[in-house]
Amino acid sequence: MPETAQPQSQPSPLPPLDDILARAHVVALPMAVKFRGVTTREALLIDGPAGWGEFAPFLEYDARESSAWLRSALECAWVGLPAPRRESVEVNATIPAVAAVEVAGVVKRYPGCRTFKVKVAEAGQSLADDIARVEAVRAAVRKLYGFEPRVRVDANRGWSVDQAIAAAHALGELEYMEQPVASVAELRRVRDAVGDFCRVAADESIRKAEDPYLVAREGAADVGVMKVAPLGGPRRLLRLADELALDVTVASALDTGVGIAAGLFTVAALPATESQPEPAAAGLATSSLFIEDVIEPRPLVDGRLPVTNPAPDPARLEGLVASGQRRDWWFERVRRAYGFLAG
Repeated sequence: MPETAQPQSQPSPLPPLDDILARAHVVALPMAVKFRGVTTREALLIDGPAGWGEFAPFLEYDARESSAWLRSALECAWVGLPAPRRESVEVNATIPAVAAVEVAGVVKRYPGCRTFKVKVAEAGQSLADDIARVEAVRAAVRKLYGFEPRVRVDANRGWSVDQAIAAAHALGELEYMEQPVASVAELRRVRDAVGDFCRVAADESIRKAEDPYLVAREGAADVGVMKVAPLGGPRRLLRLADELALDVTVASALDTGVGIAAGLFTVAALPATESQPEPAAAGLATSSLFIEDVIEPRPLVDGRLPVTNPAPDPARLEGLVASGQRRDWWFERVRRAYGFLAG
């Protein structure tokens, strides 16, 4: 079983800010496929006493929202990752909102995956584009691998209630539809309309909500899609997974290999439940979207990734180092997020 540190709680008080920054490395990873409008993924990595942590909130996030990502990074770096129950986890392939003709090339990056998460409702695109992309995934998997894939779609709150209902009818059989609309009340309306043939998943309605339990109380979703860093760390995710009583999918926030380790160990720590004897295919194969990463890519075998936590390669850290200007910008983000946590 992979080795990891076993302490059970986050350090208190916070590590000194100067110590955090002294241990920090800012990297810029080139993307093979544009994702969320990003072609280069920047991250601040922390070489802590218990392991490595990753602080990489998306560029538009303010100090309050970024503080959860810093809390997660400090937990991983000063406390360590949770004890795993499994040596490998099933993962899904992630298909960005590319044109249908580009889909087969992305599918080839995920050998053995049987579940495909397809981005839909992209600004400037139509439902016809989404249908074409989803059908291209099904066709490419049938041609390349000879089986029918499980398909999830992720709208990132991009539809109205009526648009989401129409999409659920038009996109064919889905494992679930992730965050099709913005609010919990709208999620509930979509679930009431399509729940007999399409499950509804909540992402932003959990991780961006002041009350992440509202989704469960309102019966607005069947599945909770949870990401380690935005939720404040592996142990908070595990606690929420237990308390929300929803099926859980653990996903990446476009993490480097360091953040993927946190996700893998968190999935591997999930207990078996009656509805989920094994965790759902996790959205943690997104390293396939990078041209280069800070660790050697984990082998994707039969759609599964090993639960490992290698340290970043010093040569890769040096080769992927961000400019001094970007380093200063990320250090300032840490200071602001740290101030929010300390306050």
